[in-house]
Amino acid sequence: MAWKVLLTARALNEVGAGAFEILRKSSCELVIPPKFGPLPADALLAVLPGADAVIASMDKFTAEVIGSPAAANLKLISRWGVGYDAIDIAAATRHGIIVAYTPGMLNETVADCAFALLLTLARRIHLGHMGMIQGEWNPAWGNDVFGKTLGVLGCGRIGQAVARRASGFNMRLLGYDVAPQEQARKLGIEFVSLDELLAQSDFVSLHSALTPENRGLLGEAQLRRMKPSAYLINTARGALVDEGALLRALEEKRIAGAALDAFSVEPLPPDHPLRKAPNILLTPHLASFARETGERVSMASAEAVIQVMNRRRPQWVVNPEVFKSPALRAVVD
Repeated sequence: MAWKVLLTARALNEVGAGAFEILRKSSCELVIPPKFGPLPADALLAVLPGADAVIASMDKFTAEVIGSPAAANLKLISRWGVGYDAIDIAAATRHGIIVAYTPGMLNETVADCAFALLLTLARRIHLGHMGMIQGEWNPAWGNDVFGKTLGVLGCGRIGQAVARRASGFNMRLLGYDVAPQEQARKLGIEFVSLDELLAQSDFVSLHSALTPENRGLLGEAQLRRMKPSAYLINTARGALVDEGALLRALEEKRIAGAALDAFSVEPLPPDHPLRKAPNILLTPHLASFARETGERVSMASAEAVIQVMNRRRPQWVVNPEVFKSPALRAVVD
């Protein structure tokens, strides 16, 4: 029996032609909501009824949403991307819902973006561009990148990809991770305490997954440990940083600048004070927005739907324990 598939991930509509094709060839009924995600819980409840699967943005799949009558048919949440902190995984497992994702597919693309933000911020390229299009000619003094110290917070796949790029600039690499990997050490990352990393780094780049334990990882005290000449780059999750503390650090010139691609609330409200902060570079969570990668991730998220619909396990599952649960809603051989 073909499935009804809700598509909240905007990327499918923009770079997912191949994904649309394979879903339609599998006779899936595709449902496009009035607005793409990330959807808040109330908007998600309005479009979920009858859906067997969702190819999801960072929609708020809370325990209440997952346990609601609107989600009664839901068998699979196929996350477009790698982050799944917006999904209550325990609730999904409890209700027998498989959560699939696409780990590893965004590593290089996000690392490219993180390093691009680092270079742009350090060399004030964004300020030069804005001045030029306004008819000005005001070269801005920036800072060198080569030979400096890069602190990588979160040294998993993406953090290691950033480290590889930094090695081409002859940067010293410091790392902080709750579970240091030997592969990261082989890339030249020296693991130190968070305090030591912040105190010594010229650039601090965030690549940690968001967990209850590291929410607000960089707060007032941590930002005060950074050099006044240091820059912060965040292409991970906005909630890793206390945005109020960051705003104060920028206004008081306690750090040299920040480049942010992720925010605690997305989209960032038009009147958010960070939009007017000094020495800041803001982008709308576009680190994964490379067309070729987007096409591959779209295909992988669609293939997960087809696999489960045809009684097969997806390649990448966040909660594999769900397959042993008597509550499992999908029939999987």
